[in-house]
Amino acid sequence: MTQQSPILTVTLNPALDLSTAADQVRPDLKLRCDKPVADPGGGGINVSRAIKIMGGQSTAMVALGGATGTRIAEMLKADGLSVTRLTAPGETRQSLAVTDRQTGGQYRFVMPGPEWHTTHVADMMSAITESARAGGWVVVSGSNPPGVAPGFEQMLTVRLNDGRAKLLVDTSGDALRALAGSSIPVDVLRMDSHEAEGLAGRPLPLRSDSAAFAAGLVRDGAAKSVIVARGADGSVVAGPDGAWHAEAAKVRVVSAVGAGDSFVAGFVLAMARGEHVSEALALGAAAASAAVMTPATELCHGHDVERFHAERVVTRL
Repeated sequence: MTQQSPILTVTLNPALDLSTAADQVRPDLKLRCDKPVADPGGGGINVSRAIKIMGGQSTAMVALGGATGTRIAEMLKADGLSVTRLTAPGETRQSLAVTDRQTGGQYRFVMPGPEWHTTHVADMMSAITESARAGGWVVVSGSNPPGVAPGFEQMLTVRLNDGRAKLLVDTSGDALRALAGSSIPVDVLRMDSHEAEGLAGRPLPLRSDSAAFAAGLVRDGAAKSVIVARGADGSVVAGPDGAWHAEAAKVRVVSAVGAGDSFVAGFVLAMARGEHVSEALALGAAAASAAVMTPATELCHGHDVERFHAERVVTRL
């Protein structure tokens, strides 16, 4: 097994992901759906699942509550993941993805999750800090639950800033906006093109546009490295070693669910193995390409990741 430093993934707002299909999705009718497929979901959980698929190791720290939380914990154990279970302040949420067979479109319904309070946030912060390993990585991926104010990731950065571990954050909404405007840099900040354009206030049609925007966030002190995912056009990263682009494989997209988490898994696994950031970007792009080939909440397949990574095209920008 390839040697790697420890990886701790953090999922504050997990979900039991249910996916199904109907002949057609229309309002005001009873829609007869297929038997649902259930998967443990949430950014950090998916990152840990994908790391395992790629032959790596991680510990998934997950806040779980109620019967749904217990069900997720049992599923993670059955998957062979190393799990640190924390108690959430309420019942773990569920999400639903319904595919319209007539159009091929997918409708994703995402619930908010239980409300967190200051004591819960403080307990989670302490648990992450205590579990982070020196020289390792902490991955905070997915949405923050209600009650976790923007700035959580910056506070965590300060707590980890004694060299305990490096922090990769893949979030959205107010949390992402707070990070982008912060002068407390996380080690790696990832976003997609839509989010980057929202922050920039302008279109970013070219790879060079995404790279320049990412480099601007690095200069402003938001992060030491910034990744912008460009969908079918691959991903770019800007940081201390300059800017790089990794192409996405040319594949038929079945479902984009889990592609971002698979990317993060590939990227952080390569970094934990001591690879250069350009190689980490390439493994992330390969994992994301493999993930879009699989249906619903299924993640990447290891053999597809290996094949796409062997064919990688990485360019310095």
